[in-house]
Formats: sequence, structure tokens, C-alpha cells
Amino acid sequence: MIELLASSIRLATPLLFASMGGLLCERAGVATICLEGVMLTAAWTAAVVNYYTHNAWLAVTVALWVGALTMGMHAFLTITARADQIISGVVVNFLAAGITPLLTNALFGAPTNTPSIPLSDRFHSIELWGLSEVPGLGKILFAHPPLIYLALALPFAVHFAVYRTGLGLRLLASGDGPEALRTAGVSPGRVRYVALLAGGAIASLGGTFLSISHTSQFTRDMTAGRGFIALTALIFGKWRPVPTFFACLFFGFADAVQIQLQSTTVFGIQFPVQFIQALPYLVTLVVLVGFIGKAIPPLSIGKRLG
Repeated sequence: MIELLASSIRLATPLLFASMGGLLCERAGVATICLEGVMLTAAWTAAVVNYYTHNAWLAVTVALWVGALTMGMHAFLTITARADQIISGVVVNFLAAGITPLLTNALFGAPTNTPSIPLSDRFHSIELWGLSEVPGLGKILFAHPPLIYLALALPFAVHFAVYRTGLGLRLLASGDGPEALRTAGVSPGRVRYVALLAGGAIASLGGTFLSISHTSQFTRDMTAGRGFIALTALIFGKWRPVPTFFACLFFGFADAVQIQLQSTTVFGIQFPVQFIQALPYLVTLVVLVGFIGKAIPPLSIGKRLG
């Protein structure tokens, strides 16, 4: 059970980064179906930079900028060019899905994956102040790579930034009543640009974690729908940081369970691996159908600025 819970936290980490980045964007009034593409470009960038420089933190830094620029493309299309937000998000996703294998093939001669990163160049688990020796909780919470600790603290930092700072209040106003911002002499378009660039940088950490912390290389389409699951967690959490945090942990637990079930028989029956692997997505679908009507999104989400 301890290993199952620890695995749940690891698998929830990319969802936490993506959902918190998406929260900033959607609270500002811009739908972010493009989270999948942001994570994918960041995962590729982190793997390539880490491979060539042997520096994981430099890889994270460069991936942050690439994630912000990818979301910046979505910002330009939706805010400046006034394109439909869903169509723009789909365009970004398709572009990321196409350009990453193209660049991988150009650099390494194979479109499916980048070379494996040596173990010495990757992030390693850090045991905080000896707390990993605490029975039970120690191995669950205090024996992880640094990006996981950052992901666990992030929802509470986002909660403070959104609800306790002036910039956060402007962000909320941009999503619920941009006309009120204009009355106060603040450009809602500018607020949305800042929110999307910051949200893209945060979401990029989810892809970075996948390629240089959770695994040791970039593989084609390695995000595997996690951007959409993060959006479901955001809806499940009603666009609030802390409830979304627990929603991500729930989906991480569902993913951990399906991995464990692959090597387990139930009443002597070995279920097909394909069915078991589909369980997290089935859980996502059930949650989305059950809660999407009960969650009230920001009032201006999906709407063009006048």
C-alpha cells in the first residue's frame, strides 16, 4: 500500500503542474485545451537539452521558456487574432504532436524517441531532513525528486497568488468580468497574456517531469492524454487550486492502480492489459460526465474580448 500511494503521487505530478497552469489561464478567461501540446513541447525540449548539456536544471529552465512560448502562441491567436479558443488549442496540440517527432528525427535519426539520458544526469530522490524514515508517511511523502516536492507545494502557492494578491484579483476579474477591469483602467488583454505565459511555464513542468525525472527520454506522444486529464481535474475541482490538487491525486491513484493490476489476477482471472490500461481514461470520462454540469466555469471563458 505504501508503494501504491507513493506511486500515486509520482503519477499525479504531471497532472498537478498542468492543471495549475491551466487554472491560471482559464481563471483569466481563456480555455486551455492546448495543455497537451504545451507539455509535449516542454518534454521534448527538456530531454534534448538534458542530453546535450548533462544539466537537468538547465533543461528545466529552457523547457519553461518553450512552454511559455507555446502557450504564448495560443495567447496570440485567441487574444490578438481573436480566434476561437478551442480551435486555437487544437491547432497548438496538432503542431506539437507533429513537430516533436520531426525534430527528433532531424537530430537523432529516429522519430519515435530521443536517446536515453544517463542516470547521473537525471534528477534523484531527495530525502528531506531524514523524514523519509518516518514509518508510513516517510516513503510516501519525503523520498521523491525535487520536482515532486514543487508540485505538492504548487497548489497552495497558486491559491495564495490568485486569492490574496492584487494580480490574482485582476486575473479573476479578467475571467468573470473583463469590463470591470476596463472601468478600472486595466487592460484585460494584458492580464490574459500574463496569465497564459505564466500558466504555460507552469504546465511545461509537467512535460519536463515526464521526460527527465519520471523516465529518461522523450518518446513520441509521451503525454498520452495527461493534458486532457488535467483539464478534467480542473473541472472536478471547480477551478479552485486545492480541490483540483485532490482531484489530481485521485487520478494519480487510479493510474497507479491500473499499473498494479497489470500483474495481478482477480479471482484467478487475468484481465487484458489493454482493458486495464484504459481504466484511468474511463475514470476520467465518468468524472467528466458526472461533474461537468455541476461545475460553473469562469463567466468569460471562451469569449472573445470586445
